[in-house]
Amino acid sequence: MRLFAERGVTKVNVSQLASAAGMARGTIYSHVDDFDRLFEVVAGHLAHEMTERVVACMADVTDPAVRLATGVRQYIRRAHDEPPWGRFMIRFGLSDAVMRTVMRGDPQADFVAGIESGRYAVRRDQLPAMVAMLAGGTLAAMLPVLDGRGTWRDVGSDTVELMLVGLGLDRAEARAIATADLPPLPALD
Repeated sequence: MRLFAERGVTKVNVSQLASAAGMARGTIYSHVDDFDRLFEVVAGHLAHEMTERVVACMADVTDPAVRLATGVRQYIRRAHDEPPWGRFMIRFGLSDAVMRTVMRGDPQADFVAGIESGRYAVRRDQLPAMVAMLAGGTLAAMLPVLDGRGTWRDVGSDTVELMLVGLGLDRAEARAIATADLPPLPALD
């Protein structure tokens, strides 16, 4: 992850990967079937594990707006807490592997629930634009946090408030949801 974030997808070679992992080149070849697909595998894995952690931290939450707020703020907080992860996500978060995870998982299901319940004042055919707004807005909000131009709390809350207002919530309610206490993000297994 760190190598891809620092150098880019096409500039990481097997020798650099082996050195960073503290293993021999042959070991890398015996564990990686297709080196050209390694980036997609890493990106997909990171998106999947983060989605699982976010979903776990809001297991009892049913309100789509609160779920959106929690998810976005958890991503921004993790970027602050783990800068290499945040830089990787900023650089590659809109990759096919990551976007497939978002489009097929809980974020999209939460948007559908928000539309069907009348919580969101948008049309169902706007779902792709909603997912793009969520992904792009979340990733873009990580940058000022990583660059020290805002705290994860302030940038995360402002981002969520604006997203929720864009989805049709009243500004005061959107702000209240955006600034509510954030549950802890469960640790990785």
